[in-house]
Parts: sequence; structure tokens; C-alpha cells
Amino acid sequence: MKTPFKQTYDARFFLVSLMPLASVILLTSPDTEALPSFSRQTGQNCSVCHTQSFGPNLTPFGRDFKLGGYTMGGGSGTAAKLPALSGMALGSFTNTQKDQTVQSESQPDGTLPPGWKGNNNFTFDQASLFYAGRIYGKVGAFSELTFDGFANRLSMGNADIRFADRLDLDDTSLPFDLDFTYGISLNNNPTVQDLWNTTPVWGFPYTGSGVQPSVGATPLIDGALGSQVGGATAYTMINNLLYLEAGAYGSFSSSTQNSFGIAGPDRVSLNGPAPYWRVALQHDWKGHYFQLGHYGMIANVVPGRDSTYGTNNYTDVAVDATYQYLANLKHIFEAKTTYIYEYQNLSASRGAAGDPSTGNTYLGTYRLNLAYTFDQTYGLTFAYNQINGSHSPILNDVGAIVDQVRPNSKYYTAELVYVPFGKDSSYLYLMNLRTSLQYIGYSQANGTNTDAQFNNTFMVNGWLSF
Repeated sequence: MKTPFKQTYDARFFLVSLMPLASVILLTSPDTEALPSFSRQTGQNCSVCHTQSFGPNLTPFGRDFKLGGYTMGGGSGTAAKLPALSGMALGSFTNTQKDQTVQSESQPDGTLPPGWKGNNNFTFDQASLFYAGRIYGKVGAFSELTFDGFANRLSMGNADIRFADRLDLDDTSLPFDLDFTYGISLNNNPTVQDLWNTTPVWGFPYTGSGVQPSVGATPLIDGALGSQVGGATAYTMINNLLYLEAGAYGSFSSSTQNSFGIAGPDRVSLNGPAPYWRVALQHDWKGHYFQLGHYGMIANVVPGRDSTYGTNNYTDVAVDATYQYLANLKHIFEAKTTYIYEYQNLSASRGAAGDPSTGNTYLGTYRLNLAYTFDQTYGLTFAYNQINGSHSPILNDVGAIVDQVRPNSKYYTAELVYVPFGKDSSYLYLMNLRTSLQYIGYSQANGTNTDAQFNNTFMVNGWLSF
């Protein structure tokens, strides 16, 4: 077993490379969401990169911008000369079918912390400051410093710093041309660097709140390592057809997590490098865009940063697909889906709980969402989620098993969206706004159908960037 120093060493190569840039970015300045700094830099309206003019969901042009390392130019005048800084604020109202419990001396296991109401909560969910755009030459970044209104905490959010370039091999001795876009991404959250809105970081829904009920387990690759790790991946897009990416992640040390504002008893560490890979095929045929891909990760995790009982082992493998109809931008249709299968060997958690069993568990997560957007202003999305798995343990803050449940859950999300700005006709160029109504309905929650509907949630969301 590796020593604690070696457990964090694999992230330090990333940290040494990242810190000079990150220090400048974060000291001078959930998410590439049509940020005004990108619009100023490229001279393009938000609707060129985003199907709904605001939000993470990308068009082929938006994916090319990200692939090229956030360095594409084209802007002019005073706006293009402004620093690549942007801000963002999110707020929401949340209602659930049944009141949630609030933690107190008599109810220590309440689902909401003290200070919140059992229902009908207004929340200031998030405020963020971004450096988003070209740093110098062929190096660009998307980085986020975030205040979490629910947790009342300031911390480093998603970061993706890239070098990207292009190589065109137009050799007459070859029967075909070869065109490569290639690059390196230094980032702190697996899939934050991904181009498609099927992977966990950028998947639907794009807004939420800490006060809404959470059900089911999630795979490790789905946010469990966010901001706790540093990774370096190398990627290439060949002939705008085949995308390949590979790299690895390592843990930030506890002191680094403290300095980034993300330390906590529930934080984990990786025992050795965790490999990550991504493969995708894409093709745009007269406004019909198709993508089919695969991604995955293997990680040995020290729960609660206590290696007394060894490590938990996770293998996540996934397939995903995207279809976008973009031939007529008045009427955009989209379908996106992914399935993540996670193999789990939780020997460390079982050992901490005094459980001698050595059985393995699994978790399967399926997601599908269908969307229609009119005039890149009004949107309707329907999403279906299903989680299945073996009897999985519930872990406490230090990684010990406190209960065994089946994670099986089924629910749908319906969302109406209004985005007034971000088009050629918009009179506000340096600001964007996204408002939405969202309803989440449950038919199964945490392995049972009984009372699952009590988790049904209605939300009103407001999201402003500037």
C-alpha cells in the first residue's frame, strides 16, 4: 500500500503545473454557460455556441470552441479588449409534495440542516466569478471561484486549463487528408473537459438546489471527486470525426483542499493514479448531428482518507449518444442519453464496519433527455432517470457502512425554459438570463415504491450571467 505522501504525489505534478496559472486566474478574476467573456472574445452571440442561448448545452460551434482551448478570437472594439472575466448568480424556489425534516436535537437525521424550513424554501444557490477565455497564444482556461449559498462556503469550482493546436496534413501521397486538433487539459473534475452534454458534469438538469430531495446512489465518476483531484489528459479530434482522450487523476492533499475551501470529513483520496479515457465518433450531415461515444475511469479510493482497511475499488464504464437537429434554428430538436455501469469492491468500507463479507456490488445509471427549443429562446425538456444496483451500503462521513439499501430509483424531470437574450436581436450584449420551471416526479426512490411521490419537487430557477 502506498504511503500518504505517495497517495497525493500523482496530483502534485498537476498542481505544480496548474498553480502559476490558477493563482493568476483566481486571484484576478457549474461550467461553460454562455459566459459574456467568451462572447466578447469571439464576437459571436451566445446562441452561436448554445442551443438555448444560455446554459451548458452546446452546438457544434460551441464544441469546436472548447476543443480549441477557449482561444478562438474574432471579437473587436472595446469589448474584445476587456479581461476575460465573467460573473454568475443563481437562485431558486423549491416546493416538495411532503415537508422534509430539519435537523434538530430530536431529529438528528433530518434531510435539511438547521436554519431551513421543511418546505417552500427560497435559496440563493450560487454566485461565481470566472476567468473564461484565452490566457496567451494557444492556452486558454475556464475556471470558477464559487460561493455556495446552501453550504455558505467559498471554494474553487470547476477548472479546465488547456493548450490546443491544429495540424493539417495535406499530403498528395496519401489517398486522403488528415486534419488533427490536439491538446492537453489540466482539470479538477472528471468529464468537466468533455465536449458533449451526456457526461456527468454537463448533463441535464443544468440547475438545481441543495434543498431539493436527493435519491439513489451515484457512480464515482458522477461528481464524487469534483475539486478533490487534479488530472492531466491528452486529446485529439481527427478529421472532425474521431475523438480520442486519455489521462489520469490524483488526489489533492488535505492542505491543498483546505486552501481551495473544499476540505471536509467526507472527502476521499485516491491510492495511486486513476486512469480516465474517452472515445467518440461524430458526424454532422446537413444539420443532423450525431455522436456515439464511450468513457470510463478506474480508481482505488481511500474513504475518509483513512487507509487502515485498505481501499475501495471502482470501475466505471459508460456509453453515450447525442442527436441534434440544427438545420432550422427556429426549431431545434435534441436527444441525449448515457448509461454508466459501475463495478464496486468496497472492502475498505466493509472492514471499517466490521463486515467480513467480500462480495462485490454494482450500480447502473441510465439517463435520457429529449428537448425542443423554439427560436433559441423557449425550451421544453423531458428527462428520464433510472438507477439500479445491488444492495449497496450507506456510508457515513468517514466511509464506514451504516446501513444497506437498494439504490433503485426511477424519476422524470420536465422543464420549461425562457432565455430572452443572447441572440442577434438582443439589446443586452454583456448579460444573459435563463429562467425555468422544473417538476421532478418519482415512481421509485431508494429501493421502494412506497411514498416515493413524497419526493416530488417543483422548482422555479433564475440564472444570471454578466
